Amino acid sequence: MTRSYWSFMSAVALAGALILSAPAWSQQKTAKQCDEEWTANKTAIQQSGKKKKDFIAECRAGSGTTAAPASPQAQSAKPAPRAGTTVAPAAAGQFASEAQAKSHCPGDTVVWANLESKVYHFTGNRSYGNTKKGAYMCERDTAAAGLRAAKNEKHP
Repeated sequence: MTRSYWSFMSAVALAGALILSAPAWSQQKTAKQCDEEWTANKTAIQQSGKKKKDFIAECRAGSGTTAAPASPQAQSAKPAPRAGTTVAPAAAGQFASEAQAKSHCPGDTVVWANLESKVYHFTGNRSYGNTKKGAYMCERDTAAAGLRAAKNEKHP
């Protein structure tokens, strides 16, 4: 057999492999898509014991082990806190997600408690969900925890 025959057969085999694997390529997510998914579902993913690095690797590989939001309520709730924010629900009345706090205190205002400064913020404020160490709380529980409302904010 000639060299041109083998070259032709190799090209056909390569083309076939590319065509058959194209659907898999189209399903693979970009790093940006996986990062956005991590941000949207951070609490649920971390509760499953995964670290961001492992989640991104699985997401990019398309292994299908990504976590979905827990409920429709979680989807309508405020997105997870920004990167660098530590949700520290260490004490009673502190919650890792806004949805958890809302379910604990229906009829009360949910606030973001900055656990370092002992000041809480209302939804709509730029600090809401965006301080280094904090947790979601019911406003009625803040006084017992030694927190006060931010002076420059009005109650919604």
